[in-house]
Amino acid sequence: MTQHQTPADLASLDDQFASLDLAGRLSLAASLGRAVFTTSLGIEDQVITAAIGLNRLPIDVATLETGRLFMESVVLINQTEERFGLTIRRFRPAQKDVDAYAAQYGLNGFYDSVEARHACCGVRKLKPLASALAGAEIWITGLRRGQSGNRATTPFVEFDAERALIKVNPLADWSLDAINAFVADHGVPINPLHARGYPSIGCEPCTRAIKPGEPERAGRWWWENDEKRECGLHVPETATAIAIPTRA
Repeated sequence: MTQHQTPADLASLDDQFASLDLAGRLSLAASLGRAVFTTSLGIEDQVITAAIGLNRLPIDVATLETGRLFMESVVLINQTEERFGLTIRRFRPAQKDVDAYAAQYGLNGFYDSVEARHACCGVRKLKPLASALAGAEIWITGLRRGQSGNRATTPFVEFDAERALIKVNPLADWSLDAINAFVADHGVPINPLHARGYPSIGCEPCTRAIKPGEPERAGRWWWENDEKRECGLHVPETATAIAIPTRA
């Protein structure tokens, strides 16, 4: 897809998304081409899945079942499918890749260095993500500006040059209060770990509960010092996304 890749076209699209509610944003995303929403089963993603299911939108829903998820997250996949009458496609890492990683770094070698952690994310997340997005033109995510300083300028729409598709962030301007209100109003099932101090949930060995006053994503890869800790799904090591300035 090429017609929305220039900054001017992105700005026009961003304006359109800004004026719509969540269902409208998702409908617009689906109208742009084959759309895939990748969910990590966090509360933001549950809101998007609910909107897709309740409005019967033509958007594929996928999740990366890394093999190291909390059991609560695995159980939530089935609960969500039943609640909204949809199918969440599971994408898992190849066993040969997991074995190769373990042979080089050790199964839990991600604690030892940033390089090893990135390699683990590559095996368990990035390669399965590539399979999940195969043939997609639109990638929908649950990114919000309030999740971390690294995501504070998240636009509604950007072009991901690395994957050659349009990335849509329909909750970019949503507050956590708005997220919680939607969950309550629509009976959205959420991960019980949220109530135990886990606002951001990834793989079990790499996620801890946050302390009072910490940012939402402080519990992710907490042993690393870099405040911009990411797995590479949304913030690659090199700039590959064409984005536009966000509104105040």
